[in-house]
Amino acid sequence: MNFPLFIARRIYSEGGDNRKVSRPAIQIATLGVAIGLAVMIVTVSIVLGFKHTIRDKVIGFGSHIQVENLLAIGNQVELSDSTMDILSHMEGIDHVQRYALAQGILKTDSDFLGVIFKGIDENYQTDFLRQHVIDGEMPVFSSKKSSNQVLASKVTADKLQLKAGDRVFAYFITDGGVKARKFTVTGIYQTNMTKFDQALCFTDLYTARNLNGWKDTDTYSGAEITVTDFEMLNPIAYDVAQQLKFINVNIEEPTLTLASKTIYEAYPQIFTWLQLLDINVWIILVLMVCVAGFTMISGLLIIILERTQMIGILKALGARNKTIRHTFLWFAAFIIGQGLLLGDIIGIGIVLAQQHFGIVTLDPATYYVKEAPMELNVPIVVALNIATLLISVFVLIAPSYLISFIHPAKSMRYE
Repeated sequence: MNFPLFIARRIYSEGGDNRKVSRPAIQIATLGVAIGLAVMIVTVSIVLGFKHTIRDKVIGFGSHIQVENLLAIGNQVELSDSTMDILSHMEGIDHVQRYALAQGILKTDSDFLGVIFKGIDENYQTDFLRQHVIDGEMPVFSSKKSSNQVLASKVTADKLQLKAGDRVFAYFITDGGVKARKFTVTGIYQTNMTKFDQALCFTDLYTARNLNGWKDTDTYSGAEITVTDFEMLNPIAYDVAQQLKFINVNIEEPTLTLASKTIYEAYPQIFTWLQLLDINVWIILVLMVCVAGFTMISGLLIIILERTQMIGILKALGARNKTIRHTFLWFAAFIIGQGLLLGDIIGIGIVLAQQHFGIVTLDPATYYVKEAPMELNVPIVVALNIATLLISVFVLIAPSYLISFIHPAKSMRYE
């Protein structure tokens, strides 16, 4: 039988912590561990929620990999059906979709606004846009004909005082002069990603290509590629870049040369901001572990001092310093375990409450979301528990050597 564990368990289970001094010390130590763990769980959940929510929004507008013009990003590229077939059958590629961009001006009786019309077709993945339609319905996009329908953002709709079902004129400046189109605002979307909401309206791929004069060619503004595993984005992007080099050899017009970039390269400012959040997480984790460690150290010292007589009796009965130290370390582990359980209940409870009720709200103009997003990751929560337990016990090893300085004869008279 493990003698230190047996003694520690008896002390802990039989109310041995109910002494006048040690009881509040143990309660404070338990609370310190609980608060520290709860804060760590909430912090990690917030950061994971922010990173994944905003990442998914950016990907919703630009997919994982973008294929565009090498010489002048934003100009046209040649994307034939054979090229699309090659890209779509590459290993790790889930979906490939073409799009066309056309710059225009939306005009009402009282105001006007410059926007970018993004032409998409029936092959385009619109799940992300559907999730963020707040008024009206999703237009039926096509590459074969023009429906004269447009999906506008709430930012655009508010500035032009438009609502779903309204009609609006759009003007496009081309080499042949000014082209005018009358669109029906079928739906209004809102993602709170100001960079995109202020600029993009969605219409038929046929309409955008026709406005650019690309109707009878394989010319598009670019293609968007979705990968099967986001964790493998960089190696897949490298393979795509290598494949595009071979495709470029067969392109007769140099100005239509293809190149690719990942979503990280397309929007570095957003992902750099998200990476800065990791620094804040590590700072908070270190601070919370220090709080848990210091409260446990102070609690253990108080317990040892109050149990000086018990230590003296154990030494008089032949117990070695190592055995007594292990006893108090086991006792501390029980306290830490209780604090971890309480911290899990508090931390996970806060995360679940935020997920279901959205208690904490944010300014979407600054944070891109209306509510603080939280993502509960079970493996990370387990890792936090284990790390907190191990670190807290480890920092108690040095204070436990105080037992070595307690002499049996003097401890018998200790009050």
